[in-house]
Amino acid sequence: MSDALENFDLEDPVLPRWIKKKALTSGGYPYDEKIDGDAYDTQMLQVQRQLALLQHDQAKTGKRIVIVFEGRDAAGKGGSIASYLENLNPRFNMDVALPKPSDREKTQWYFQRYVDWMPAAGEQVLFDRSWYNRAGVEPVMGFCTPAETDKFLEEVPDFEKMLVRDGIHLFKFWLTIGREMQLKRFHDRRHDPLKIWKLSPVDMEALKRFDDYTKARNRMLQTTHTPHAPWRIVFNNDKKRGRLAIMRSVLNALDYEGKDTGLIGEVDDKILLTPKAFMKTHSEL
Repeated sequence: MSDALENFDLEDPVLPRWIKKKALTSGGYPYDEKIDGDAYDTQMLQVQRQLALLQHDQAKTGKRIVIVFEGRDAAGKGGSIASYLENLNPRFNMDVALPKPSDREKTQWYFQRYVDWMPAAGEQVLFDRSWYNRAGVEPVMGFCTPAETDKFLEEVPDFEKMLVRDGIHLFKFWLTIGREMQLKRFHDRRHDPLKIWKLSPVDMEALKRFDDYTKARNRMLQTTHTPHAPWRIVFNNDKKRGRLAIMRSVLNALDYEGKDTGLIGEVDDKILLTPKAFMKTHSEL
């Protein structure tokens, strides 16, 4: 971590100019301005109408969908899920954010508590963090042993192959942000009374372990990006662009009654990358 980042004071209510200036374009983000608000509203309305049609189709066909959201702290996972689900029926479209495992759950098969949340016919489940805790936060924070992570990385491709073979449509998104953007969002949380609840001791520790998370993520992508369960990397410095990219990626990948690719729009390939493309240019993020 650079001297400037080491000297960053989260408790100072004034955000340093250098962070404010660099945040949006940090990490090589390809845009120097956020998406226009009116353009975003128009595109989001079109995309959410298509999600409503997908929901109607699911009710008729029994499609099951699982979407995994992973990424650094403050990468925008929760907001992306909230936008995705905004106009969908919560009885059949669920946001799952599991707490740390209980003493009993710690003695179970690692994947067991996630299996309990797999969708029935016509349902969609969005995981705000998932079984990939064992490849990211757990090894970085010392919550599991290296052997447990090794075992997980060996087993998870087979686990996901079982889900897909059973007919589940599985999507995996890794949300990435630049270092200065992460600092800005942490600062926003610390000094906004409506957001401070989002900060936790683990989040605070994550600021010190940026590079450790990078190494863990790179290993995870290299071992768990498979043809049957590929990762999609979302460069999420601009949350609104990222949300559109995620929704469009899902909608374009599925067949459903009423699908209109013109209204869905094309996925922005500047911010939604394959792991290979991401690692080639942004592996240090």
